[in-house]
Amino acid sequence: MAKVADIFRFMDQIAPFETQEDFDNAGFLVGRGDRAVQKILVVLDITGEVAAEAVRLGAELIVAHHPVIFNPVKSVTDGTLTGSILLELIEHKVAAICAHTNLDAAHGGVNGCLARALELSEIGQLCQAGEDGQGRPYGIGRTGTVHRPGLTAGEYAAFVKERLKSACVRFVDGGRPVQRVAVGGGACGSMIEDAVARGCDTFVTADLKYNQFLDAKALGLNLLDAGHFPTENVVCAPLAGRLAKAFPETEVLLSEVHREVYKSV
Repeated sequence: MAKVADIFRFMDQIAPFETQEDFDNAGFLVGRGDRAVQKILVVLDITGEVAAEAVRLGAELIVAHHPVIFNPVKSVTDGTLTGSILLELIEHKVAAICAHTNLDAAHGGVNGCLARALELSEIGQLCQAGEDGQGRPYGIGRTGTVHRPGLTAGEYAAFVKERLKSACVRFVDGGRPVQRVAVGGGACGSMIEDAVARGCDTFVTADLKYNQFLDAKALGLNLLDAGHFPTENVVCAPLAGRLAKAFPETEVLLSEVHREVYKSV
């Protein structure tokens, strides 16, 4: 039977933790490496509801995207949100492995899944940060050719909303038909100029600021904010599939309680 350490090694192979950004805290964050794993719960974030779900399902391990411990923790008590979540995991012997910016950048990671979810073809890297220990290029963002060239920014925004099940899509029309698209799962507004430099007329990302919409319009770039959760949650189902294939004796489940935190009217 697979152990937590085995699953961590697999995650390190497909999305090497050495490639994470300097500010990040991805890795094996909670639990014992020798714990046998019969059930894995895959999710974007480890919230209190998700921790309770793992306990209810009898999962020994949660594999998540966002780190359950991000900022330094000086105490673990029920007096803080993070402390309460960690106590729930520790007291019920639920381990946590979190693959964050390393999974963003990896081949087949967040950005590759986002590009495929939007039916892009001729997919390439938006920015290459380097090569991992296996000689594979990695980097945040992807580029590709749109499935139906010639859509307006508004028409493409409607397509993105439907494909990602976004609560809403904020967008600015840069005045060009959609043909070459850049994607950046999560908060990638700092890569607007990279998208332009790669010859893209459209950029799909999240968590954009007002001035970034202004800049995009001035640059003639269609800029779409489809939400942080929808642009990253696309990785969970494919990742669960890869884990199930690698560990056939282990049941791999997707969270049913974690979803977009806000609604839109």
